[in-house]
Amino acid sequence: MTAVAEDDVRVDCCIAGCGPAGAMLGLLLARAGLNVLVLEKHGDFLRDFRGDTIHPSTLEILAELGLAERFLQLPHSEVSSLTARTPAGLDIDFSFRRLKTRFPFIAFVPQWDFLDFITDEAARYPGFELLMNAEVVDLIQEDGVVRGLTYCDGTGEHEVRARLTVGADGRSSRTREAAGLRVIATSPPMDVLSFRLSRRPEEPETIAMRSGPGKAAILIDRHEYWQIGYIIPKGDAEKVRAAGLPAFRRTLAKLIPDLADRVDEIQDWDQVKLLTVRSDRLVRWYTRGYLAIGDAAHAMSPVAGVGINVAIQDAVVAANVLWEPLRRGRISTRDLAKVQRERELPVRITQAVQAFIQQMFFKAVLTSSKPPLLPQRILWLLLRLPVLGDVPARFVAFGIRRPHVESPALATSVEHPTAIDLAEEVPART
Repeated sequence: MTAVAEDDVRVDCCIAGCGPAGAMLGLLLARAGLNVLVLEKHGDFLRDFRGDTIHPSTLEILAELGLAERFLQLPHSEVSSLTARTPAGLDIDFSFRRLKTRFPFIAFVPQWDFLDFITDEAARYPGFELLMNAEVVDLIQEDGVVRGLTYCDGTGEHEVRARLTVGADGRSSRTREAAGLRVIATSPPMDVLSFRLSRRPEEPETIAMRSGPGKAAILIDRHEYWQIGYIIPKGDAEKVRAAGLPAFRRTLAKLIPDLADRVDEIQDWDQVKLLTVRSDRLVRWYTRGYLAIGDAAHAMSPVAGVGINVAIQDAVVAANVLWEPLRRGRISTRDLAKVQRERELPVRITQAVQAFIQQMFFKAVLTSSKPPLLPQRILWLLLRLPVLGDVPARFVAFGIRRPHVESPALATSVEHPTAIDLAEEVPART
């Protein structure tokens, strides 16, 4: 192994990964007056398949931080209703407009813009630093306690010492692997092929689902274009490609007749990206000196697009619980266990709902040439009742349990650079 450089950085909290969970936790802890170092292995936030649905629960968290109005000045689209067409041709609609919230809509903002916004706000606090192009190598473990981590950049390998190390490094988390935490994985019955088709100004602003015998697709309004998620049986991507682009375009035209005149825009398979759907969770999210949150603790299915918002709720609860112990300089496994205790049930229920939808709807659609009509009619009738009809909207908008920001604002916001160029020397911190 490369020798560790002597620029030993010491912080209250070191966060591996600057996705939604890592960025939000970094902001909240820096706001509470703590020294926080966030490491991001890439040089920017531009990534395929990053979710960009900001739900009412996250918008309300931003409002509690005084950031919602500024955030909504970013270019975005707002969707207040979702529609799904069953194979029997029944339209199931639900709306966010009846919910008790200042934000009765889903805001669609590219995740790179969201992360730039959050880290720019975090960088106003003197305790926050973000290192780009910094890939985590391993955890520093001494006497059974995680004391920090090592990361590498263009200049070599470096060591960070921290009172708490947080793994927010995604579903392929290096830190949770190094911590030896056990993962329970499930096998969703589907994958997704993602691509774009042009959108016309007069077309409705919505998220829509279309399904037919053996096929289904999600349509997401992105202003200039429709983002299409074509749902396929798990592992069938090569079979779809082998059938050829003409067959793929014919299938799309039949499934989404409203867009049939645009399917010829798909000229090459490079325009169609594969999203491999995964779902898992850790049995225990923590060990001494280490905590996993977001996808590192529980990879979510894309069903209902709740992944970002669940991860941000993890960060809010983690900050609520941990800011004071970190400020005192003493963090215990009881503190870390409290974070999991407050978040595990909402996560498990959300994953169970996603699994139910996958098995009872998507799997039925994908594996049957003629899904049974009676369950579709029963669901259609139930969702037309005023009380029951709002349940899906509340689940998508707020999740199972909606946390509020309880960590204080003890640090003064100042202008501060948003990231450190790793070509420059990284200063030691005490």
